[in-house]
Amino acid sequence: MSSFLRLFDRALLREMAASSGMVFTALASIFAAVLLVRVLGQAALGDLANDAVFPMLGFGFARFLPVILSMALFVGVFMSLNRLWRDSEAVIWLSAGLGPLDWIRPVAVFSLPAAAIIAFVSMVLIPWSAGKQMQFEAKLATRDQVSTLAPGVFSEDGQGRRVFFVEAVSPNGQHVSKVFVESLQQGRMGVIVARQGHVRLMGNGERFLVLEQGNRYEGTPGIADFRVADFSSYAVRIEPQKVAEKEGGPHVRGTHALLAAPTPENMAEWVWRVSYPLSTLILCLLAVPLSYVNPRAGRSLNVVFAILIYFSYSNLVGLSQGWVARSHLSAAASLTLVHGTMILALGFAYWQRFHAPARS
Repeated sequence: MSSFLRLFDRALLREMAASSGMVFTALASIFAAVLLVRVLGQAALGDLANDAVFPMLGFGFARFLPVILSMALFVGVFMSLNRLWRDSEAVIWLSAGLGPLDWIRPVAVFSLPAAAIIAFVSMVLIPWSAGKQMQFEAKLATRDQVSTLAPGVFSEDGQGRRVFFVEAVSPNGQHVSKVFVESLQQGRMGVIVARQGHVRLMGNGERFLVLEQGNRYEGTPGIADFRVADFSSYAVRIEPQKVAEKEGGPHVRGTHALLAAPTPENMAEWVWRVSYPLSTLILCLLAVPLSYVNPRAGRSLNVVFAILIYFSYSNLVGLSQGWVARSHLSAAASLTLVHGTMILALGFAYWQRFHAPARS
């Protein structure tokens, strides 16, 4: 009998791992594509430097990694068990003496290490990634205007006093060609058009954009008093970017820091981090009774029911985080209410699927 159980465990573990890996690959690809389109849109508008696209893509992907892992594991376990019922393999295993606990054991063996990985991601990796993202964004904000120019895009400087447009930028960001600069000073508008330019660092540490072979137009819009001047070299001072230091929110703090200062915001963040591994474990175990297929009912009925349960559970976790942040519930009460309810539902589902038919 022990060799029979080992055979069942190995077969089910292998199938659950393959299904979860397939679902994770599909979900990660879809999410990465959507996130890449969003980040590339910001870069095309000039709101994000070109060399910051892939770092921001990585930070965004890491932030939602627990969601993708949780969904992939639940769907993978559910698909594997559901296939056993659809292909009548489950009936064969049950006829051979397989009991309810024998279904739980391989699912628990598979889901416990996965839940530990999700716990590490949500409690360690995400705060670290959020802190690195904040440092990276601060570094981007202190870069000068020329180094963040995107070819073919109008962009405004940090002070909102100049608009730049360049047709091409050198790989090192120090040389530009086909330059257009529009500025407004003391009520007069100035427009500079130059064939090329380069960045020059002065002895006092100030940086200038030196434009070459161009024209400058200066005047008041609506009044015909514009002055036109040709130049062979014209220097435009690059204003240094000054960004106030921002204090990171609860999402960048480590788990020990959250527990050391149990404010409502910190405890809400802690509830969110703890909920994902807990919900993953509960959902994987809940997939055992949910995967049962009734031949008299439609095959898609339990699939729809499983999807509704997953999204309801996820939304309830988000609501509980908001309740803790607004001091409507304590962290312990929130975890007990949300996950305790799902544990009761899990027990009822097992009783209904395995115990009630046996009695009847």
